Amino acid sequence: MAEGLRERKKRQTRQYISDVATGLFLERGFDAVTVAEVARAADVSVNTVYNYFPAKEDLFLDRSRGVVDRLSRWVRGRRDGESAAAAVLRELREEVESVSPRLGLMDGYAAFMWVVHDSPALRSRMWAIGQEVVDNLEQTLREETATAADDPLPGLIAGQLSWLHGTVMSGIGQRMLAGGTPAGVSREMLLVLDEMEELLSERVLNYAVRGAG
Repeated sequence: MAEGLRERKKRQTRQYISDVATGLFLERGFDAVTVAEVARAADVSVNTVYNYFPAKEDLFLDRSRGVVDRLSRWVRGRRDGESAAAAVLRELREEVESVSPRLGLMDGYAAFMWVVHDSPALRSRMWAIGQEVVDNLEQTLREETATAADDPLPGLIAGQLSWLHGTVMSGIGQRMLAGGTPAGVSREMLLVLDEMEELLSERVLNYAVRGAG
């Protein structure tokens, strides 16, 4: 359905507040900026900020919603004859090889990572997001394989696949902080992905093959 005027204005307001907040955080650091200062800079009330962003961390990690269900989307979209792990590996390789900004392969990402690095609150939220990724993927794997709720295997597989994604994201962040270029870091991470795939067991690599059985 086409986006209505009201929805578009709300989306634009949300994006504007996030952009203003991000600029302040990049300039002064996350912990040094208050929500009240963000509200003043964006010319909105503090209540308006909280209406769009329940917590201060959400102002900076505004795109985390897309990260939480990323692996689940990849698994649900796996091809015929493709396992959950194969789908995640393929999608990760395509993102890395294309130097995708969705993974942080872009100019300016180092500045973003410095803000996270210097803020215990943001580091804690990043960890929490990682846990949400695992939980979300575990539920997806249970649904895709019709596994009983007391079967531990979907959770174990979710942990392995989340390890792939988390290691790539962490590796990109570390290399960009160290002064790497998006293209150079992309090449390095493709090699890391090859090594990680070799560490996965056959049971993981062949789990939840679409169309099998």
